[in-house]
Amino acid sequence: MAGNPAAEPDPEHGWQALQELAGRHAGYFTTRQVLQTGCEARIRDGLRDGSVLRAGVGLLRLGRWPDGPLDEYAMWSAWFDGAAAVSHHSAAELHGLGRLRPRFVHMSARIGRFPLSPRLVVLRRTFARKDVESAGTFLVTTPLRTVLDLAEAGIGQAALDEVVADAVAIHRCARAEIRSASDALPPATAARLHRALIRV
Repeated sequence: MAGNPAAEPDPEHGWQALQELAGRHAGYFTTRQVLQTGCEARIRDGLRDGSVLRAGVGLLRLGRWPDGPLDEYAMWSAWFDGAAAVSHHSAAELHGLGRLRPRFVHMSARIGRFPLSPRLVVLRRTFARKDVESAGTFLVTTPLRTVLDLAEAGIGQAALDEVVADAVAIHRCARAEIRSASDALPPATAARLHRALIRV
């Protein structure tokens, strides 16, 4: 007895799934997600009528989504399917630590193909769940992880002093927390953090 033919994919179900994915990242989604959800025809129509906008190579956005000040972080998070976190200098800016004024968006990613963008610096690494927190439409490294990352990245001592002082002053990190976490770092990096803590 012949088996039932495979059910035809439901375009409405695919469109709902794509909108749900986009909703996680301020309306951004990737061409890869379009193919996965079977929404190619719907997106072609949307590009024609303006309900879908091109945001970059391989990146699109629902046209109805309002612009926001953190859209670039959400867009790159969409590229990595949420498996990346804003980190280092960019995370420090988001947390209000120091005055590093990053010229690039810094992200850490566990997996994925790195996009080609002059605005983006990506470090491939794994991170524990305790090292990141949600900022709504993207993940960002916690203040403590951000302080440790910047110490390891070798920013100048004066800049590190300011980052640590701000973290303690606005209660994003406790001195004891930084001191304890620095014990797991290489000795030279830990020494830089200890110098910064002495000056707080």
